[in-house]
Amino acid sequence: MKTKYTLTIIMLITTIMTLQAQNKKVLTPEEKRVIIDKGTERAFTGKYHNHKEAGTYHCKQCNAPLFRSSDKFDSGCGWPSFDDEIPGSITRYLDADGMRTEIVCSNCDGHLGHVFTGERFTEKNLRHCVNSVSLEFVPEKKERAIFAGGCFWGVEHLLQQKRGVISVVSGYTGGSTNSPDYRQVSSGTSGHAEAVEVIYDANQITFREIAKLFFEIHDPTQKDRQGPDIGTQYRSEVFYLDQSQKVITEELIGILKSKGLNVQTKVTKASKFHKAEDYHQDYYVKKGTQPYCHIYTKRF
Repeated sequence: MKTKYTLTIIMLITTIMTLQAQNKKVLTPEEKRVIIDKGTERAFTGKYHNHKEAGTYHCKQCNAPLFRSSDKFDSGCGWPSFDDEIPGSITRYLDADGMRTEIVCSNCDGHLGHVFTGERFTEKNLRHCVNSVSLEFVPEKKERAIFAGGCFWGVEHLLQQKRGVISVVSGYTGGSTNSPDYRQVSSGTSGHAEAVEVIYDANQITFREIAKLFFEIHDPTQKDRQGPDIGTQYRSEVFYLDQSQKVITEELIGILKSKGLNVQTKVTKASKFHKAEDYHQDYYVKKGTQPYCHIYTKRF
């Protein structure tokens, strides 16, 4: 015959196993009060209300990514404030008071706080007011990749729009000149390719995802050219920084070849990357137009 103590232990173990199966953590009493019972922590007491480190804020209960640090701002309200969310991460409900709009984690339905509009704190005119206790911060994990796929203006422009990409810099690599400039590279005599250096947050996006996009924003079947731009400086090439990047790139090329594409993309160990002149950086953002020889084509 089971004792009351034994039944309690069994129920506790069952609860923990259920939460683990749902990728949920066992909450402290304070976390439960806010996340499950829809409570509110006192203003200016949460550990993230004045937090400024770069990274991503995840759900404390299920670890789903919710907000990016780049969207966090100081509203003076005493709780963490964000003027944007990671797409699909937040669900809105009319609050029990019939006036405010509650926000919960779309993955586990855990209570986060409320969302407000019309306050004009930022250009987006939106404020997610979130309890720190509902969040778990994951620091930014910066990693690097180098790609060449024709004119670097277009490659830079399309890659820098991808979520998780921190920065994209246009430059030159793969040649023999120590300090190449645009004139030398354009002549085709320096051996360099027009390339981009991508810095990304590995907690948000993987090298594989970026490499797949690279193969979909230029034509990897063209040799030493991209559209109207002709010359070895416009070649398709991935400059890998470690063995993992090399293996992933070769796997993706294999997939494209299995689909009948005559891929010309080279896979080369990375050498020194030289940043291009300032007028080449963010070219299409400054010009306000779109790339002339780079368009997205789904290939995977």
